[in-house]
Amino acid sequence: MNAIEIRGLKKYYGKVKAVDGLDLTVPTGVVFGLLGPNGSGKTTLIKVLCHLLKPDSGVAEVLGIPVKGRSYLPRIGYMPQEIALYEDMTVHDNLKLFAGIYGLDRVTFKRREKEVLTTIDLLERKDFPLSDLSGGQKHRISLAVSMIHEPEILFLDEPTVGVDPLLRAVFWKNFHDLKKKGVTIIMSTHYMDEARNCDIIGMMRAGKLIDEGSPDEILKRTGKDNLEDAFLDIVKRGASS
Repeated sequence: MNAIEIRGLKKYYGKVKAVDGLDLTVPTGVVFGLLGPNGSGKTTLIKVLCHLLKPDSGVAEVLGIPVKGRSYLPRIGYMPQEIALYEDMTVHDNLKLFAGIYGLDRVTFKRREKEVLTTIDLLERKDFPLSDLSGGQKHRISLAVSMIHEPEILFLDEPTVGVDPLLRAVFWKNFHDLKKKGVTIIMSTHYMDEARNCDIIGMMRAGKLIDEGSPDEILKRTGKDNLEDAFLDIVKRGASS
């Protein structure tokens, strides 16, 4: 079973085609990067797959379950681009709140809290209110919240935007450690350089998937030595075809 199956997916905002007849398959156990500029449809696609937006047409399945249902939601985690946490609550209380939503019992939560805070190297900040943390630390807590319930798939919307290079490296280590544990990671980014860290890239533009493959496959097909030039070449070829 693949992690994601999409056929002919469409999502419009009025006359704007945010996702325009998209076909996509994501196997399990990979880091899959949705790569493209702002406005290409990456966030909309992730929100549809997380049951936050209703598609206009097409078929989309997560873990073999149609997105029209909700039964797969306890098996996925979602980290939005904006930090959606409670500033006046402690790190512990934020994690406890979301763990309760996912139905974790007290023993499991205690174990998972220590694990995720150790993973993001913020265990010593457990009792700090979020308002006392830096922006980078809040990003790390947002990641911890998304994986507190040990999801099978993690959806990460621009998880490294505005993050300094040092913290970005920490995030990528976390992503690959999770992959080794069998977690499928689907992330959006407009950073062409960091997309080289993904196993598979789906390049998006104007709501469409314009190319797909491993970074090395895409570079070989285009004859380019970096993904930015490869992306521009693919767009140019599409415009002239």
